[in-house]
Amino acid sequence: MPQLINIGQGLLRINTTKNTIEYSQTGGRSWVTRCNSTSYGTFIDLLQVGREILACTRKGLYVSQNDGRSFSPRCTNTSSYGDFLNLQENGNELLANTTKGLYYSRNEGRSWVTR
Repeated sequence: MPQLINIGQGLLRINTTKNTIEYSQTGGRSWVTRCNSTSYGTFIDLLQVGREILACTRKGLYVSQNDGRSFSPRCTNTSSYGDFLNLQENGNELLANTTKGLYYSRNEGRSWVTR
């Protein structure tokens, strides 16, 4: 479960103790809070896909288009897919491991099909 990813010249991580997204431009020697909203639920996993950052949370899948400063719902239908646990890129599709099994998406995580 990547809780730390490279973005541009810096690092982005999930601080699991504070449930925040933090950013470092010093190779991880110091961190600043980039996102601390509780409205997304508990952050679990991060994945950069092109210019977007996808975040698995306890409330579903969220997307950031501003390097993790804020997130918007991408797929919050946890009753159908279960809780998102982690994501992985697989060529032209995304794979999601959820509490209801393995799913794939070919539309950047907007909808999912069981594998």
